[in-house]
Amino acid sequence: MNTDVIGSGAAGNNAFPPVESLSYEAARDELIETVKILELGQMGLDESLKYWERGEALAKRCEEHLAGASRRVEAALGNVEN
Repeated sequence: MNTDVIGSGAAGNNAFPPVESLSYEAARDELIETVKILELGQMGLDESLKYWERGEALAKRCEEHLAGASRRVEAALGNVEN
């Protein structure tokens, strides 16, 4: 786990790409790393909150991707109501 890159990003938020630009896989992978870092519990409250907020945004992004994929499957199967 690379806490150096993620750690510096959470503190400054400049190293992280905007959540809106992430693919599902990228958001999921970053979310997994964020959870691992939070579980270590080796940072102060402010930094922990930054990670928590980033994690919440990543989880929402993953949900958006999954909802879009579900709509596409439903449309392909002809089950979408107009």
